[in-house]
Amino acid sequence: MLAAEHTLWVCDRSKAEGFDLCGVAPIAPDIVFPELARLPEWLARGYAGEMRYLHDPRRADPNQVLDGARSLVVVALNYNADPGASDVSANHTPESESPRGWISRYAWGDDYHDVIQEKLRTLIDEMRAHFDEPFVARAYVDTGPILERVAAKYAGLGWLGKNTCLINQQLGSWLFLGVIITTLDLAPTLTAGDPPPSDLCGTCTRCLDACPTQAFPEPYVLDARRCISYLTIELRDSIPEELRPEIGNHVIGCDICQDVCPWNRKAPVTAAPEFRPRKFTESDKSLVAPELEWLASLAQEHFRAFFRGSAVKRAKWRGLVRNACVALGNSGITPGHDSRARAIKALDQLAASDDSLIAEHARWALNRLSQNRTAGYS
Repeated sequence: MLAAEHTLWVCDRSKAEGFDLCGVAPIAPDIVFPELARLPEWLARGYAGEMRYLHDPRRADPNQVLDGARSLVVVALNYNADPGASDVSANHTPESESPRGWISRYAWGDDYHDVIQEKLRTLIDEMRAHFDEPFVARAYVDTGPILERVAAKYAGLGWLGKNTCLINQQLGSWLFLGVIITTLDLAPTLTAGDPPPSDLCGTCTRCLDACPTQAFPEPYVLDARRCISYLTIELRDSIPEELRPEIGNHVIGCDICQDVCPWNRKAPVTAAPEFRPRKFTESDKSLVAPELEWLASLAQEHFRAFFRGSAVKRAKWRGLVRNACVALGNSGITPGHDSRARAIKALDQLAASDDSLIAEHARWALNRLSQNRTAGYS
């Protein structure tokens, strides 16, 4: 009974810290989450791409992460800052406007790693003040060997959709996840014998059908090597040429498979001010559909200044400029378009860059624009 009261207290305190959902999943040598049992096969197929950190064997067994671990506290925080879809200016740029790119909404505001990590540390401090027994606890936000979305499923927070995202029936899938792994013996949210939340995707395949790069070889399986988020953020080398046209105007991440999900139609807008879109008052720039010319022309020192405390930093300066080149090549700006000359000038300068990665992608974009396509990303 006491363990259940502890769980209730922890989840109540998590809500006070601003989290929207909280649950507890058990850890024990005889508990194996089926998704973790399938992880080695997924890795063997090469679906992790260059993300070597996913090969850490502790990811398949939380018992290896912390000696004596008994519980996983899993929290979720809504980051749906705006109901707009991620196809803004994706297929056509009016002649009076510069072509714009798309930055995934998770990166519009402050870096979620920092925001959630601070909240989790505060929660652990409150747990230490409240509980008499000594315990060890570690907090992770995409920073440790815990698959948060799997833990969230078995903590009762939702099901894993066909696009592999955690989906909550009330909140949808615009959710940041964080975990605390601890030696505290907390009562699991799901009692013995209770299954995790039912998969309510049904026969829907909208997320799979909408993926421009066909990153899902089958439902519930992601080939990260073809995912736009991986290509624009995690991949440090050249983007495969055959996938560049399908990236469209995406420069940081991709929201398409979540935008089309019916469970996100009524997803609430976040109340967290940290995740509202940043605006740079000194330049009147915003991270919502930013101008591609601006991104392509950013100097490294300006990149550091603009994106300090932002998740965009993950892609690094050369990655963002590389991505902006691809998006400009896909912009479909034709002769006569007001911004074409400026775009070509910017790409010409980048094509002469000492950075071979940027230069190669700029030359590709120039060649694509020279085809004078009028149908956007065809």
